[in-house]
Amino acid sequence: MGQVSRALAAGLAVVALAAGAPAYAQPPGTSIPGAPAGASGERLPEGWRLGAGELVWSAPEPVGVGGALIEFRSGKRTLGVPQASPDQRTFRLPLDGVELGPVGELQVVAGTRRLDAAGAGRAPGERRLSAATTPPAPYPANPVDPGVAGKYRTTSGEYALEPVRLPGYAEPVEMRATVVGPTDAPGRRPLAVFLHGRGATCYQPGNDVPTLHWPCKPGYQEVPSHRGHLHDQRLLASQGYVTVSLSANGISSQDNRAADLGAQARSSLIRQHLARWAEWGTDPGKAPGPVRATKPVDLSKVLLVGHSRGGEGVNRAALDSVSPPPPAEDGYRGPVSWRIRGTVMIGPTNFGQNPTPDVPSLTILPGCDGDVNDLQGQIYVDGTRGVSKGAALHSAVYVVGANHNFFNSQWTPGQADGPAFDDAPGDTDPVCSTRSATRLTAGQQRAAGSTYIAAAARLFLAGDDRVRPLLDGSGLRAPSADPARVLTHAVGGARTPAIDADAPLTVTNGRVCDQTATSGDRACLPADSGPGRSPHFASWRAAESEPGRNAVTARWTGPGTPVRLTPERAFSLAGSDALALRVIVPPNTRDTPLDVAVTDTAGRRVTLGQVTVDGLPGSDMTASHWAREVRVPLKAAVAAGVDLERTRSLELVPRGGPGELWLMDAWGWRPGTPAVRPVPLPRIDIGRLTVQEGDSGTRTYQVPVRVTGKGVGTVKLAVLDPKTYVSTVRTVAVEAGRSTVDVSFTVEGDSRYDIDRDHQVAVKAVRGVAVGSASGGVLAKNDDPLPTITVTPVADAVTEGRKLVWKVELSQPAEVAVETRWDLLPVDAGAAELSTKDVDAEWLSGIGDVPDPERPLSANGSSLWVQVPEGKTSTEVSVPTVTDALTEPEESLRMRVKIYQEEGEWPDGPLLTGRVTDAPLR
Repeated sequence: MGQVSRALAAGLAVVALAAGAPAYAQPPGTSIPGAPAGASGERLPEGWRLGAGELVWSAPEPVGVGGALIEFRSGKRTLGVPQASPDQRTFRLPLDGVELGPVGELQVVAGTRRLDAAGAGRAPGERRLSAATTPPAPYPANPVDPGVAGKYRTTSGEYALEPVRLPGYAEPVEMRATVVGPTDAPGRRPLAVFLHGRGATCYQPGNDVPTLHWPCKPGYQEVPSHRGHLHDQRLLASQGYVTVSLSANGISSQDNRAADLGAQARSSLIRQHLARWAEWGTDPGKAPGPVRATKPVDLSKVLLVGHSRGGEGVNRAALDSVSPPPPAEDGYRGPVSWRIRGTVMIGPTNFGQNPTPDVPSLTILPGCDGDVNDLQGQIYVDGTRGVSKGAALHSAVYVVGANHNFFNSQWTPGQADGPAFDDAPGDTDPVCSTRSATRLTAGQQRAAGSTYIAAAARLFLAGDDRVRPLLDGSGLRAPSADPARVLTHAVGGARTPAIDADAPLTVTNGRVCDQTATSGDRACLPADSGPGRSPHFASWRAAESEPGRNAVTARWTGPGTPVRLTPERAFSLAGSDALALRVIVPPNTRDTPLDVAVTDTAGRRVTLGQVTVDGLPGSDMTASHWAREVRVPLKAAVAAGVDLERTRSLELVPRGGPGELWLMDAWGWRPGTPAVRPVPLPRIDIGRLTVQEGDSGTRTYQVPVRVTGKGVGTVKLAVLDPKTYVSTVRTVAVEAGRSTVDVSFTVEGDSRYDIDRDHQVAVKAVRGVAVGSASGGVLAKNDDPLPTITVTPVADAVTEGRKLVWKVELSQPAEVAVETRWDLLPVDAGAAELSTKDVDAEWLSGIGDVPDPERPLSANGSSLWVQVPEGKTSTEVSVPTVTDALTEPEESLRMRVKIYQEEGEWPDGPLLTGRVTDAPLR
């Protein structure tokens, strides 16, 4: 609720909106009432306008529906998530409580990609590469190829159940799914559940622009995104798995209004379906025909596969199946009669950055992802380190040349029932162009995706360790995925921690760097670092800077200078076969040789061997500062008598020319996949409290925090100041059994009109805790009425060359700028109206108009936007006229004042008339 922001008083005192055209502030150099010293008006960038209490950006062509969050930003600060028009061309953000800041810094961002004209599709400072890029050399083949079709006959069909209501979602969500399973496999079979991502929900045959309506309007058909994984389902079914792919259009159409962008709703939907499968298992006669036609399922062996926002949904469902969410937020409250053995996330979002630590996972990162282009799904791997016991294997699979959409055939042009698009188009990009040697066709990409999903099923459900080398950085390939170049690394499993840059660490000839910093001496990759920013450094939405996320970086000009890493405490490599390192080198570099040495606490040093690290193919479109896993055997250390139980330091010695590296971590590695049992970690969920501001005094409110389970853990809390929009991050202990975590906000009461103040808090797991609902806070509602607004003429009858002037007054000052809109209307019949040649050209430009061709001022349906600045009670509005040599009758200007009220309403205010004559008035 409330008026347009206080920042408008500092940046846009009088703005005009030309219908169907960009809006502009006052011309540069014009003084703005109430603005800070030195402030002046600014022209809104191309494509932007202000209107009806909202900030609007219009794209030259449809943006398309995807998983990445589209945000309006001012510089680095997020203003909010706009609502898209049905054709995905116009995006609107209500300005209640939004501080715009300098209008020249306005941006539209999806992930790390600029969508507005100023960004040209890439971040500031990035440069476009023109050199051709070759794919990495293929790995040797693994003895077992999970992409080979199995021996079982399959059957398929669909079921549709009664829709369900989910908390916070106005429209019911469908319970529809596609089933593919074996007919002749013995016994009960493992179950794989697929969940598609956020795509368009409806389309009109013959129209290329789909929509996000739900339910679909008459004349429109549903986009069958749940049928887009049939290729994956058929492969798994032939190998003996029952598969079911769920429809979630009802969530996709509504999830941008949810604080977690749909993660909890998708988890609820998955568990609703699993509950039905459990019921059908005990009473098969009640099962739909397609379920009865396939083999019965073993719900103790469930794999969840999610694409895009569906990936975040399956991650949450895995957590919710171990630790139930708050009942008020959950759409499923029944028993859990299944066990999630693993998850697969394909090009996933990870807005909350809270992976489920004790469920094995595989995350597929598409190298040419044009939607979730920062590859934030990498945090499903990195974010598990140190949170729990680390027995679960978490694998990242980087597919060079894969885009986002082609993993779903219903999002692939030429194969989809409705409109579809390639999210990584273009003819010039050296990596992602369809003419590049590294770019995959849709068929090649699907084959690679199906193969690695099958690898996860075989490892996580069947326990076949022979496919582990395809997932854990061992450097083997599955021929069924050829010609795709698929690179992998992993954490967890049989590894033991060695070097962790987040722990105290001394670095010689290098430095510890901050993954999230974009400037300064501690930044790992500054904002102008060029192409290929790192998935490992994907930012946390809750804070611009996040302490405690580090890496080690080093540069060298020639061979021989050792980069030495010495942790505060000695580490053990005893019982390991090799030392595994996750190392990043710059994209498009080849053959960076490094000698690897260790020293024990007694000073005995040995060179273990040499590794060679290659960079990934990189361009403006890619996030390709990605860690390659390399290993060196520990045999040399054993032979030299080095005490591996007390390893003191690690050295990396460059042996080539100039270079640069980033070390993510180091591990003692041995083969095998340990059995995993979920650890009963305490679970934390952040809630939201809504309070009234009050007329006086101060009140302190505690953020509702729910902690369940057993044990003690540690989390990061990001607390946002609602006036400065700066987050403070601190680390706190979480103890199960305590009703709250100490997060409180003080609300000051007053009798002045204000906007609602949102005191936000977000949480992220550090150690020994699982996080469900990751954001909440205290919303302090304004409870004071809008001041009475009066408009009186100061000079509403003037000779040409002078200004028409009116005074706007408030009955009392407000805590924000109070806005009015002055619509230019045609004058009465028979009267002459001021034209575009009768007013100052700069003023006319400020309302988004031009003098030629000459026409009445009201012809474009323009409006003046006027704010009384925060803390002030009045301002003046002027229309400067110009003299000419013509003899003219009296000309008029007519304006209707509109005063913004709650819920976006603009009731009529005074009707104003200004008159201009050639000669002095008598």
